[in-house]
Amino acid sequence: MNAAMKYETQAEWVHVQFAEKATFKAVYGFAGSLGTVHLEGIRYTPKGRNSKTLLIYMHPATTLQLLPMPRAMAEHGLHVLCAGSRYARNDSALIMENVVVDLGAYVRHAREIWGYEKIVLAGWSGGGSLSLMYQSQAERPSITHTPAGDPCHIMAAGLLPADAFIFQAAHVSRAVTFADWIDPSVIDENDPDLRDPDLDIYNPAIKPPYSAEFLARFRAAQLARVRRRTAWVRDTLEMLKRKGGNEIERGFVTHRTMAEPRFLDGTIEPNDRPIGTCFMGVPETANNGPIGLARFSTLRSWLSQWSPDDTHAHGEKSAAGISVPMLAIEHSADDAVPKPHTRRIFEAAASRDKTMEVIKGANHYFVGQPELLKQAVNLCLGWMEERRLLG
Repeated sequence: MNAAMKYETQAEWVHVQFAEKATFKAVYGFAGSLGTVHLEGIRYTPKGRNSKTLLIYMHPATTLQLLPMPRAMAEHGLHVLCAGSRYARNDSALIMENVVVDLGAYVRHAREIWGYEKIVLAGWSGGGSLSLMYQSQAERPSITHTPAGDPCHIMAAGLLPADAFIFQAAHVSRAVTFADWIDPSVIDENDPDLRDPDLDIYNPAIKPPYSAEFLARFRAAQLARVRRRTAWVRDTLEMLKRKGGNEIERGFVTHRTMAEPRFLDGTIEPNDRPIGTCFMGVPETANNGPIGLARFSTLRSWLSQWSPDDTHAHGEKSAAGISVPMLAIEHSADDAVPKPHTRRIFEAAASRDKTMEVIKGANHYFVGQPELLKQAVNLCLGWMEERRLLG
């Protein structure tokens, strides 16, 4: 494929639906009501160019058609699907095991309805651990229940493996990232203003660079807070079960979840990321804002996507179960994905054919970086062409 050639693209709305009977019904809207799951996505195709290969981007909780990479890949001749889960734009009740089943429905639709012969999964950002979990379960299905103990449909879904994997600007796991970002200074979950000033990185008295001793204490306190919250979640679920009746789920708020020391200290695993900001803006503002990680959650969702001790969507564990060719791409100025995460996934992957590349200076979304976006596209195209995946 000529990487210099650009095509005019067309966008097609995609609707995939399938029947699903669940012991526990998450009542959050139309997408999963009445025993039918409805999924929506956007397929980009270059006008006048057929293909036997489909590139699939999917994030657990959002849609990716507005990101530059999927559109740019289509403009260079690829057929690209941006797939939305049943939880698109609302992750408060998200169950990762269900999202894996959703991704499986798209892959099956692509092969059996559209007739694609090759599928390449592109795990971007939060879609990295999701896609790894999918591929590992498609190759060797093993998960029968969610971390809350509810039966899930992975074993019965007949997941079809992809033929290759691109892991780009993605983190190890939503849960691992959350444990690294949660604010350990919170003493009372019901009163976010009651804090330990010695663990508050937004306390003017605590200034970067942080000492190794402080970081060790800070990280231990972060994990301890996550585990206290998880213990409360499990206790509440057990209480509801003991009560019996129809009340079987609750929602709750977790305050102050955006306190990553890397945001403020450039000496921690240094790369080209900007310091004093993050992909959500000012870190201190985002720390207790309405869209921070895990701000709103149900009990079951917490265990499935936010608890590092419970989630099945752990990228390293999943990567150890995949065999297909993998390309791992690190953005060196990424302010959303910590530097070590791409390397961790690359080293954990069981694939015999695996490649890792770093795009120097690239931020998370290629904002204001058209040349680096072009570099990423050429990298992916060249890697796919070498493996005869362009169709």
